[in-house]
Amino acid sequence: MATISKKNYTFAVGRRKSASARVRLFKGTGENLINGKKIIDFLLQLEKPFKLTETIGKYYFSAVVAGGGKEGQIEAIVHGISRALVKLNSEKFRVILKKNNLLTRDPRVRLRRMVGTGGKARRKKQSPKR
Repeated sequence: MATISKKNYTFAVGRRKSASARVRLFKGTGENLINGKKIIDFLLQLEKPFKLTETIGKYYFSAVVAGGGKEGQIEAIVHGISRALVKLNSEKFRVILKKNNLLTRDPRVRLRRMVGTGGKARRKKQSPKR
């Protein structure tokens, strides 16, 4: 039978384009992990929610990311970290993170190609010269 352990983290989901990140935020100091791998160069973009809320060194995270490219995945993790921080201390962090657009899911996605175009989304077919 499986044992049930006490949850000692805050969970949140972040999304951007087609990337989706499941973030677990732990209290204390530890290694930040993305898909089970250590982050050697702590990316400045991932540091942003912690820097704005002045919580650098107080929390660490573990994220599982799927879909999208590198930039989309990083932004999905930032979105997830921000949501998790708000779950921890809503009245303090929400105003700061909302002001810096870290809680808003960016709705911009790749434009699908349309029928009758020359292979691209907005490209028009070449018209005959004569």
